[in-house]
Amino acid sequence: MTVSDVQERYARFAREDAPGRSEVYERWARAVAQDSALAAVIATLPEQRRQPPLVFALVRVLGARESTDDLTAVLRTKSAELRELAERRSVQTNEPLRCAALLPALARIEGPIALLELGAAAGLCLFPDRYAYRFATRDGTAIAGDSSSAVVLTSEWRSSGPVPQQVPTIGWRAGVDRDPLNAQDPEDRAWLTALVWPGETGRTERIDAALDVAAMDPPVLHAFDLAVDGPAAISALLAAVPAGLSPVISTPGILPFLPRAARAELIDAIRASGARWITMDAPGLHAAWTTPVSGIDDGFALALDARVIAEVDPLGRWVRMLD
Repeated sequence: MTVSDVQERYARFAREDAPGRSEVYERWARAVAQDSALAAVIATLPEQRRQPPLVFALVRVLGARESTDDLTAVLRTKSAELRELAERRSVQTNEPLRCAALLPALARIEGPIALLELGAAAGLCLFPDRYAYRFATRDGTAIAGDSSSAVVLTSEWRSSGPVPQQVPTIGWRAGVDRDPLNAQDPEDRAWLTALVWPGETGRTERIDAALDVAAMDPPVLHAFDLAVDGPAAISALLAAVPAGLSPVISTPGILPFLPRAARAELIDAIRASGARWITMDAPGLHAAWTTPVSGIDDGFALALDARVIAEVDPLGRWVRMLD
């Protein structure tokens, strides 16, 4: 990727991705697109570490606030630190609000279960039983989950049917990630909150609260690169499940980041494992669905054992039942 390629990539991000979501990132991306010296610094980063959300998060970890002058200062004076940090960090969208989108599938499973997540980051989506859910419905507000929880997940229920009330008993929870994060580690916590785009109201506070939950009872997290050895990761997880628990594999967001062949291999391994499977993916991402993917207009398909049951926002902001 040349310097001009970087400039074009950031100009496109400023035009298409940042508007309406983050005024700061829109302004920063425009600055990179217009300044070849800034783009040249980014061009020295590893090829898979040049995307704007990742670079901007790295810059914030290195001290940038929200001004364009801060961005410029970090890129010009801390390029070595930026490259070192880019080697260790990647985008890990560990959004606990996704549990609101997973709830309709979880509610259909009889416990006790062992919840196993692929692409777990710090494991914040491994604690659906420790969160409270507040759904805005057509008739008002419906509450579900642990009403005493300090983590309240607010979502929109776009269906006429009732909000699911039960989360199965989770007797054990574990996950895998290429770079597992520790909810008890200050640097890992800072990284997860740095990934929140400026202007996304409430996300930092929600992630901080969920990190506190995970820190009190850390899940088992294994380091596996799912693009290389996904079936081995599944085997390792299932081998450790305590007796008396039914394994449930969750993939809320990892599949789009895998190469096509690795994705297909992983899905085949999940379906052959005998475990229940919950996933939420773009309808065209794979062909593993066992029911037609129809009626999905704006969101992702939520499926239990590959049977599509709902359309959901990818980050859990709304749910619309289909069955």
